[in-house]
Amino acid sequence: MSVKHPIIVVTGSSGAGTTTVKHTFEQIFRREGITAAWIEGDAFHRYDRAEMRQKMAEAEAAGNKHFSHFGIEANLLEELQEVFVQYGTNGTGRTRHYVHDAREAELYGSPPGTFTAWEEFPPNTDLLFYEGLHGCVVTDKVNLAALADLKIGVVPVINLEWIQKIHRDRAARGYSTEAVMDTILRRMPDYVHYICPQFAETDINFQRVPTVDTSNPFIARWIPTPDESMVVIRFKNPRGIDFPYLLSMIPGSFMSRANSIVIPGAKQDLAMQLIMTPIVLQLVDRARRARH
Repeated sequence: MSVKHPIIVVTGSSGAGTTTVKHTFEQIFRREGITAAWIEGDAFHRYDRAEMRQKMAEAEAAGNKHFSHFGIEANLLEELQEVFVQYGTNGTGRTRHYVHDAREAELYGSPPGTFTAWEEFPPNTDLLFYEGLHGCVVTDKVNLAALADLKIGVVPVINLEWIQKIHRDRAARGYSTEAVMDTILRRMPDYVHYICPQFAETDINFQRVPTVDTSNPFIARWIPTPDESMVVIRFKNPRGIDFPYLLSMIPGSFMSRANSIVIPGAKQDLAMQLIMTPIVLQLVDRARRARH
Protein backbone atom coordinates (compact mmCIF):
# COMPACT_ATOMS: atom_id res chain seq x y z
CA MET A 1 0.00 0.00 0.00
CA SER A 2 1.18 3.50 -0.77
CA VAL A 3 0.02 6.91 0.41
CA LYS A 4 1.77 8.86 -2.37
CA HIS A 5 1.03 6.49 -5.25
CA PRO A 6 -2.14 4.46 -4.63
CA ILE A 7 -3.04 1.27 -6.50
CA ILE A 8 -6.59 0.17 -7.32
CA VAL A 9 -7.19 -3.44 -8.33
CA VAL A 10 -10.25 -4.97 -10.01
CA THR A 11 -9.95 -8.74 -10.09
CA GLY A 12 -12.17 -11.48 -11.46
CA SER A 13 -12.33 -14.52 -13.68
CA SER A 14 -12.59 -14.57 -17.47
CA GLY A 15 -16.15 -13.53 -18.32
CA ALA A 16 -16.87 -12.15 -14.86
CA GLY A 17 -17.42 -8.58 -16.01
CA THR A 18 -14.26 -6.82 -14.82
CA THR A 19 -14.12 -4.79 -18.05
CA THR A 20 -17.54 -3.30 -17.27
CA VAL A 21 -16.26 -2.22 -13.86
CA LYS A 22 -13.19 -0.73 -15.53
CA HIS A 23 -15.49 1.44 -17.69
CA THR A 24 -17.19 2.73 -14.54
CA PHE A 25 -13.84 3.75 -13.10
CA GLU A 26 -12.96 5.44 -16.39
CA GLN A 27 -16.08 7.57 -15.99
CA ILE A 28 -15.14 8.47 -12.43
CA PHE A 29 -11.58 9.38 -13.40
CA ARG A 30 -12.73 11.49 -16.34
CA ARG A 31 -15.35 13.32 -14.30
CA GLU A 32 -13.05 14.01 -11.37
CA GLY A 33 -9.96 14.95 -13.40
CA ILE A 34 -7.90 11.94 -12.26
CA THR A 35 -5.03 10.64 -14.38
CA ALA A 36 -4.41 6.89 -14.13
CA ALA A 37 -1.75 4.47 -15.26
CA TRP A 38 -3.40 1.29 -16.56
CA ILE A 39 -2.48 -2.38 -16.43
CA GLU A 40 -4.47 -5.06 -18.23
CA GLY A 41 -3.89 -8.37 -16.50
CA ASP A 42 -3.37 -10.17 -19.82
CA ALA A 43 -0.22 -8.08 -20.30
CA PHE A 44 1.47 -10.21 -17.66
CA HIS A 45 0.74 -13.58 -19.21
CA ARG A 46 4.02 -15.41 -19.64
CA TYR A 47 3.32 -16.77 -23.14
CA ASP A 48 1.78 -15.45 -26.32
CA ARG A 49 -1.04 -17.44 -27.96
CA ALA A 50 1.18 -19.78 -30.00
CA GLU A 51 3.55 -20.37 -27.09
CA MET A 52 0.65 -21.06 -24.75
CA ARG A 53 -0.78 -23.69 -27.07
CA GLN A 54 2.62 -25.37 -27.19
CA LYS A 55 3.00 -25.27 -23.39
CA MET A 56 -0.50 -26.70 -22.93
CA ALA A 57 0.30 -29.54 -25.32
CA GLU A 58 3.57 -30.25 -23.52
CA ALA A 59 1.85 -30.20 -20.14
CA GLU A 60 -0.89 -32.55 -21.34
CA ALA A 61 1.70 -34.93 -22.79
CA ALA A 62 3.33 -34.97 -19.36
CA GLY A 63 -0.01 -35.83 -17.70
CA ASN A 64 -1.12 -32.32 -16.69
CA LYS A 65 -4.47 -31.56 -18.34
CA HIS A 66 -5.05 -28.40 -16.32
CA PHE A 67 -2.32 -25.99 -17.39
CA SER A 68 -4.09 -22.65 -17.82
CA HIS A 69 -3.86 -18.87 -17.72
CA PHE A 70 -5.54 -19.00 -14.31
CA GLY A 71 -2.47 -20.67 -12.80
CA ILE A 72 0.67 -19.00 -11.51
CA GLU A 73 3.09 -20.78 -13.88
CA ALA A 74 1.54 -19.19 -16.97
CA ASN A 75 1.87 -15.63 -15.65
CA LEU A 76 4.59 -13.14 -14.74
CA LEU A 77 3.31 -12.56 -11.22
CA GLU A 78 6.67 -11.76 -9.67
CA GLU A 79 7.23 -9.17 -12.39
CA LEU A 80 3.74 -7.76 -11.74
CA GLN A 81 4.57 -7.52 -8.05
CA GLU A 82 7.75 -5.62 -8.94
CA VAL A 83 5.65 -3.12 -10.92
CA PHE A 84 3.26 -2.68 -7.98
CA VAL A 85 6.21 -2.08 -5.64
CA GLN A 86 7.88 0.31 -8.06
CA TYR A 87 4.70 2.30 -8.64
CA GLY A 88 3.91 2.47 -4.94
CA THR A 89 7.42 3.75 -4.27
CA ASN A 90 7.87 6.40 -6.95
CA GLY A 91 4.87 6.33 -9.32
CA THR A 92 6.71 4.64 -12.19
CA GLY A 93 6.55 1.24 -13.88
CA ARG A 94 5.85 -0.43 -17.18
CA THR A 95 3.29 -2.56 -18.95
CA ARG A 96 2.36 -3.84 -22.41
CA HIS A 97 -0.75 -5.02 -24.27
CA TYR A 98 -1.88 -8.50 -25.21
CA VAL A 99 -3.53 -8.28 -28.64
CA HIS A 100 -6.76 -10.31 -28.58
CA ASP A 101 -8.26 -9.85 -32.04
CA ALA A 102 -8.09 -8.11 -35.41
CA ARG A 103 -9.52 -4.85 -34.06
CA GLU A 104 -6.79 -4.64 -31.43
CA ALA A 105 -4.21 -5.72 -33.99
CA GLU A 106 -5.10 -2.66 -36.05
CA LEU A 107 -5.01 -0.48 -32.95
CA TYR A 108 -1.65 -1.69 -31.62
CA GLY A 109 0.08 -2.71 -34.83
CA SER A 110 0.80 -6.25 -33.69
CA PRO A 111 -0.78 -9.57 -34.81
CA PRO A 112 -3.58 -11.16 -32.73
CA GLY A 113 -2.24 -13.41 -30.00
CA THR A 114 0.98 -11.45 -29.49
CA PHE A 115 2.27 -8.83 -27.09
CA THR A 116 3.23 -5.26 -27.82
CA ALA A 117 6.59 -3.95 -26.61
CA TRP A 118 6.94 -2.96 -22.97
CA GLU A 119 6.25 0.74 -22.36
CA GLU A 120 6.83 2.98 -19.35
CA PHE A 121 3.82 4.51 -17.60
CA PRO A 122 3.18 8.17 -18.43
CA PRO A 123 4.64 10.57 -15.85
CA ASN A 124 2.72 12.25 -13.03
CA THR A 125 -0.25 9.89 -12.78
CA ASP A 126 -2.53 10.04 -9.73
CA LEU A 127 -2.93 6.28 -9.32
CA LEU A 128 -2.39 2.86 -10.88
CA PHE A 129 -5.40 0.85 -12.01
CA TYR A 130 -5.12 -2.92 -12.58
CA GLU A 131 -7.89 -5.03 -14.12
CA GLY A 132 -7.45 -8.75 -14.64
CA LEU A 133 -7.21 -12.24 -13.21
CA HIS A 134 -4.59 -11.96 -10.49
CA GLY A 135 -4.69 -8.55 -8.82
CA CYS A 136 -5.10 -9.97 -5.31
CA VAL A 137 -3.17 -13.23 -5.59
CA VAL A 138 -1.23 -14.40 -2.54
CA THR A 139 1.30 -17.23 -2.89
CA ASP A 140 4.53 -18.21 -1.16
CA LYS A 141 6.36 -15.90 -3.59
CA VAL A 142 4.02 -12.96 -4.17
CA ASN A 143 1.48 -10.99 -2.17
CA LEU A 144 -0.23 -8.61 -4.57
CA ALA A 145 -3.16 -8.02 -2.22
CA ALA A 146 -0.87 -6.38 0.34
CA LEU A 147 0.30 -3.82 -2.23
CA ALA A 148 -3.12 -2.56 -3.37
CA ASP A 149 -4.95 0.29 -1.63
CA LEU A 150 -8.43 -0.56 -2.95
CA LYS A 151 -9.33 -4.10 -4.02
CA ILE A 152 -12.55 -4.83 -5.94
CA GLY A 153 -13.81 -8.34 -6.70
CA VAL A 154 -16.21 -9.05 -9.56
CA VAL A 155 -17.79 -12.46 -9.02
CA PRO A 156 -21.05 -13.47 -10.74
CA VAL A 157 -22.53 -16.73 -9.51
CA ILE A 158 -20.64 -19.37 -11.42
CA ASN A 159 -23.37 -20.43 -13.88
CA LEU A 160 -23.82 -16.81 -14.92
CA GLU A 161 -20.05 -16.38 -15.20
CA TRP A 162 -19.94 -19.37 -17.55
CA ILE A 163 -22.86 -18.07 -19.64
CA GLN A 164 -21.11 -14.71 -20.03
CA LYS A 165 -17.86 -16.39 -21.01
CA ILE A 166 -19.51 -18.75 -23.51
CA HIS A 167 -21.38 -15.95 -25.25
CA ARG A 168 -18.35 -13.63 -25.29
CA ASP A 169 -15.96 -16.27 -26.62
CA ARG A 170 -18.39 -17.43 -29.29
CA ALA A 171 -19.26 -13.92 -30.47
CA ALA A 172 -15.89 -12.16 -30.15
CA ARG A 173 -13.43 -15.01 -30.65
CA GLY A 174 -15.31 -17.50 -32.81
CA TYR A 175 -15.04 -20.41 -30.36
CA SER A 176 -17.57 -23.23 -30.26
CA THR A 177 -19.51 -23.99 -27.09
CA GLU A 178 -17.58 -27.26 -26.80
CA ALA A 179 -14.25 -25.43 -27.00
CA VAL A 180 -15.30 -23.05 -24.23
CA MET A 181 -16.46 -25.99 -22.11
CA ASP A 182 -13.03 -27.58 -22.54
CA THR A 183 -11.40 -24.35 -21.42
CA ILE A 184 -13.63 -24.13 -18.33
CA LEU A 185 -12.81 -27.72 -17.36
CA ARG A 186 -9.08 -27.24 -17.92
CA ARG A 187 -9.04 -24.11 -15.76
CA MET A 188 -11.11 -25.46 -12.89
CA PRO A 189 -8.26 -26.51 -10.52
CA ASP A 190 -6.53 -23.16 -10.98
CA TYR A 191 -9.88 -21.39 -10.56
CA VAL A 192 -10.30 -23.06 -7.18
CA HIS A 193 -6.72 -22.52 -6.02
CA TYR A 194 -5.89 -19.07 -7.39
CA ILE A 195 -9.03 -17.18 -8.45
CA CYS A 196 -11.49 -17.90 -5.64
CA PRO A 197 -9.10 -17.16 -2.73
CA GLN A 198 -8.62 -13.62 -3.98
CA PHE A 199 -12.17 -12.70 -3.01
CA ALA A 200 -11.29 -13.15 0.66
CA GLU A 201 -8.69 -10.41 0.13
CA THR A 202 -10.88 -7.86 -1.65
CA ASP A 203 -12.35 -4.81 0.10
CA ILE A 204 -15.60 -4.85 -1.89
CA ASN A 205 -17.16 -7.67 -3.92
CA PHE A 206 -19.85 -7.29 -6.56
CA GLN A 207 -21.70 -10.54 -7.23
CA ARG A 208 -24.41 -10.59 -9.88
CA VAL A 209 -27.14 -13.15 -9.23
CA PRO A 210 -29.65 -13.93 -12.02
CA THR A 211 -33.34 -14.11 -11.19
CA VAL A 212 -34.02 -16.40 -14.16
CA ASP A 213 -33.16 -20.04 -14.70
CA THR A 214 -29.47 -20.58 -15.48
CA SER A 215 -29.35 -24.22 -14.39
CA ASN A 216 -27.73 -25.36 -17.65
CA PRO A 217 -25.38 -22.55 -18.73
CA PHE A 218 -24.23 -24.46 -21.80
CA ILE A 219 -27.59 -24.21 -23.57
CA ALA A 220 -28.55 -20.68 -22.49
CA ARG A 221 -29.58 -18.71 -25.56
CA TRP A 222 -28.76 -15.33 -24.10
CA ILE A 223 -27.12 -13.71 -21.11
CA PRO A 224 -29.56 -12.68 -18.36
CA THR A 225 -30.01 -8.94 -18.57
CA PRO A 226 -29.34 -6.53 -15.70
CA ASP A 227 -33.12 -6.29 -15.22
CA GLU A 228 -33.14 -10.07 -14.73
CA SER A 229 -30.50 -9.89 -12.01
CA MET A 230 -29.71 -8.68 -8.53
CA VAL A 231 -26.24 -7.64 -7.36
CA VAL A 232 -24.92 -8.46 -3.90
CA ILE A 233 -22.34 -5.92 -2.73
CA ARG A 234 -20.23 -7.14 0.19
CA PHE A 235 -17.91 -4.85 2.16
CA LYS A 236 -15.02 -6.47 4.00
CA ASN A 237 -15.02 -3.58 6.46
CA PRO A 238 -18.39 -1.79 6.48
CA ARG A 239 -17.16 0.90 8.84
CA GLY A 240 -17.62 4.29 7.22
CA ILE A 241 -20.07 3.03 4.58
CA ASP A 242 -23.24 5.14 4.66
CA PHE A 243 -25.80 2.37 4.13
CA PRO A 244 -28.86 4.58 4.80
CA TYR A 245 -27.66 6.94 2.07
CA LEU A 246 -27.12 4.08 -0.40
CA LEU A 247 -30.55 2.62 0.39
CA SER A 248 -32.17 5.99 -0.19
CA MET A 249 -30.33 6.57 -3.49
CA ILE A 250 -30.77 3.11 -5.03
CA PRO A 251 -34.44 2.16 -5.54
CA GLY A 252 -35.21 -1.47 -4.73
CA SER A 253 -32.10 -2.01 -2.61
CA PHE A 254 -32.02 -3.69 0.79
CA MET A 255 -29.57 -4.96 3.39
CA SER A 256 -29.08 -8.74 3.49
CA ARG A 257 -26.35 -8.73 6.16
CA ALA A 258 -24.64 -6.12 8.27
CA ASN A 259 -21.90 -5.82 5.63
CA SER A 260 -23.95 -6.48 2.48
CA ILE A 261 -26.43 -4.55 0.36
CA VAL A 262 -28.49 -6.06 -2.46
CA ILE A 263 -29.45 -3.90 -5.43
CA PRO A 264 -31.32 -4.37 -8.74
CA GLY A 265 -28.90 -5.40 -11.46
CA ALA A 266 -29.68 -2.36 -13.60
CA LYS A 267 -28.46 -0.11 -10.76
CA GLN A 268 -24.94 -1.57 -10.56
CA ASP A 269 -23.25 1.33 -12.34
CA LEU A 270 -25.08 3.84 -10.13
CA ALA A 271 -24.09 1.91 -7.01
CA MET A 272 -20.47 1.78 -8.10
CA GLN A 273 -20.45 5.50 -8.80
CA LEU A 274 -21.93 6.25 -5.38
CA ILE A 275 -19.61 3.88 -3.52
CA MET A 276 -16.35 4.30 -5.42
CA THR A 277 -16.28 8.04 -6.09
CA PRO A 278 -15.71 9.17 -2.48
CA ILE A 279 -13.19 6.35 -1.89
CA VAL A 280 -11.20 7.25 -5.00
CA LEU A 281 -11.30 10.97 -4.19
CA GLN A 282 -10.03 10.25 -0.68
CA LEU A 283 -7.14 8.16 -2.04
CA VAL A 284 -6.18 10.79 -4.61
CA ASP A 285 -6.51 13.73 -2.21
CA ARG A 286 -4.35 11.95 0.35
CA ALA A 287 -1.77 11.12 -2.31
CA ARG A 288 -1.62 14.67 -3.68
CA ARG A 289 -1.17 16.10 -0.18
CA ALA A 290 1.59 13.61 0.59
CA ARG A 291 3.47 14.37 -2.64
CA HIS A 292 3.43 18.11 -2.09
